[in-house]
Amino acid sequence: MQSQVVLKEQTKNNIIMRFANSTEPSVLTDIYDDSVNLALWQRDLSSEIKADVAQFIGAAKHLDRSAFIRAKHIEEDIRDELKRTTLGDAFISNTSELVDMFCTLFDLDQVGFRIRLLDLPMCPRFHIDRVPCRLVTTFSGQGTQWLDGNNIDRGKLGHGSQGLDDSESGLYSATSSIENMTAGDVALLKGSAWIGNEETAIVHRSPPYKSAEKRLLLTLDFLS
Repeated sequence: MQSQVVLKEQTKNNIIMRFANSTEPSVLTDIYDDSVNLALWQRDLSSEIKADVAQFIGAAKHLDRSAFIRAKHIEEDIRDELKRTTLGDAFISNTSELVDMFCTLFDLDQVGFRIRLLDLPMCPRFHIDRVPCRLVTTFSGQGTQWLDGNNIDRGKLGHGSQGLDDSESGLYSATSSIENMTAGDVALLKGSAWIGNEETAIVHRSPPYKSAEKRLLLTLDFLS
């Protein structure tokens, strides 16, 4: 299946931005298109990965690990980082594949790896990331949300909201502007440190908290 590129965002400077989505992992290469600020691989997790995650979440109370993962020692480094958890071979193998894809796509020798078990919103306000590009995927629970930017007022981000909730500040015109990832989806989010994307970084947030829900979230970052 060819990646489906969807027109989704227009800035105040009349620069048209898009997000690309597909069920094929090759869609992630679309992040190099200057007009794309989010590339979304819509994938289904295998039953083995779901079982690994369910077993871990059922027993774990907390997880927040950060590490540098070397491109030449990906699985070794991830196994070392997760050795004190009950996350099994299926999860580690899949996570290793994602890190390898990220390193290959951006020609990186190492990446910043962070995995968290969350029972509260991590970034409940809409915001942009001041990084070149970040990989985000949720293995369980709600996925990251982002804004259909046709009606975004970026001046309402951060202090521009004047303390008002995002739904009241005028940042977006309607709840229908909010797009959602689902568990398993893999997204590349282009930040403001990507050259040429300083004014068009994707606007996103953690999803609103649902009672008793636990989210298992993985993020990958460039290292400076």
